[in-house]
Amino acid sequence: MLLALFVITIVLFAVAFKYYGGFQSRLYGLDKDAETPAKKYSDGIDFVPAHPAVLMGHHFASIAGAGPVVGPIAAAAMLGWLPTFLWIIVGCIFFGGVHDMGALVASIRHKGLSIGEVVRQWIGLRGQKLFLAFTWLSLTLVIAVFLELAAQTFAGDPAVAFTASLYILMAMIFGVAIYRMGISLKVSTIIMLPILAASLVFGVNSDWVHATFAQSVDFWRIVLIVYIFAASVLPVWLLLQPRDYLASYMLYFSVFLGGIGMIFGGSSFEVKLPAFKGFVTAGGDYLWPILFITVACGAISGFHSMVASGTTSKQIARETDAQLVGYGAMLLEGVVGVIALGTIMMSGTMLKGGPNAVYGAGLGQFATIIGISPELGRAIGLLALNSFILTSLDTATRLARYQLQEFTGTALNKYLATAISVAVALVLVFYKSGNVPAWSIIWPVFGASNQLVAAIGLLALGVWVIKALKKDAKFIMWPCAFMLVTTIVALIQMVLNPKTNIVVTILSVVLLILAILLVREARNALKEN
Repeated sequence: MLLALFVITIVLFAVAFKYYGGFQSRLYGLDKDAETPAKKYSDGIDFVPAHPAVLMGHHFASIAGAGPVVGPIAAAAMLGWLPTFLWIIVGCIFFGGVHDMGALVASIRHKGLSIGEVVRQWIGLRGQKLFLAFTWLSLTLVIAVFLELAAQTFAGDPAVAFTASLYILMAMIFGVAIYRMGISLKVSTIIMLPILAASLVFGVNSDWVHATFAQSVDFWRIVLIVYIFAASVLPVWLLLQPRDYLASYMLYFSVFLGGIGMIFGGSSFEVKLPAFKGFVTAGGDYLWPILFITVACGAISGFHSMVASGTTSKQIARETDAQLVGYGAMLLEGVVGVIALGTIMMSGTMLKGGPNAVYGAGLGQFATIIGISPELGRAIGLLALNSFILTSLDTATRLARYQLQEFTGTALNKYLATAISVAVALVLVFYKSGNVPAWSIIWPVFGASNQLVAAIGLLALGVWVIKALKKDAKFIMWPCAFMLVTTIVALIQMVLNPKTNIVVTILSVVLLILAILLVREARNALKEN
């Protein structure tokens, strides 16, 4: 069964990339000779033209986060592997891929600014302010949660902390080698990758690493705060871009390892998880909308539009790269989601430690097929997952800075905008009600809010295609309508649930109002067409 699911995924995604991705490229009129914002506004800090392989590494690592691992595993544990698999396939091809590629292209055509700028030009200034305020607050929550997840992972596994720290140092050397010393990308990559691979093996087996990097969660929180601030304000070529590029090879290797396990492990590993557990979960939630909110990044995620129209659009050297980077990265994330699904299918249940433990244990089993020990395979899986988290963390910080600067115009420089964004995130990390941190209190609403951003992003894209490009936008508007209805229903369920705390209830009501106002603004804008 694992083999069948993996082969179906690869075939369908390959066909979709060529034909559906090609259809979108033609509709948008992508031109390899057009001047992109990365070249037109090149400043050596935020706008830096990147090699497509480098940009693909940054974008893929940034959009993934923990989402394509946690979401599919959690959804499959509740509902079974079949509905989860079907939504990953359909979602990536017709929803997430359309959303991500469209956001990237729209940003390229709007000076490399965010989807908020698309909203301003084609829906209205009021809509832009609503959108940017909401997305900035969402990003501060992402920063808080991913900072905490990364700090907990570092504190729990010194080998991961050591290798991740070395990645940061080597990334800066890598950036200087390419952009200042003129060493080719190929040569630099060939030199760096063996060093980083050796560091992982060394970290797993070294007593010195386990003694030196076995630090408290508070220690790693402080280290990560310094890191994300630097990643937000330093030139993108010096830290953010090369770190994400180098980290992407760890992610690619984990996909390779997972692929080997899915292809050759079918006869070795028993599928223990039922294909379908029913339309109602054990907790009383219905398949719709809970499946589509839970899988999230494994099929479609609003965070992706912020990455595509934030850091990625400022680095893309050719418009035609948008199909590979925008659409291709979403399909690759779907492959990660299917591999994660395979790990829960083998375990049959949620292991102690949650989705991360399931994924790490599954990668450890897959690794044995090619002679890697389960312990090293598990470390590779956890390091890859941490790389997803860390790249999303540093990118989210830079994105929050961009969003706040767009919202306030020229009122804030990059240092102050970053400081404010990080400060709000730290309040969510350190402020507690009883023993519960603030981010944990409001986290239940994040899934719905993230999907609402995706719906609004699709709405903005649809209005832009209709009004500016004068083309049919049904391929955008149908997914938009589905995500809007699904998210609104999920939010209403939260509001009506007597177990929902008052903070989440208030936030859910605010999100409902936001959705209604933006839909009204979009409708009025289309009437003016």
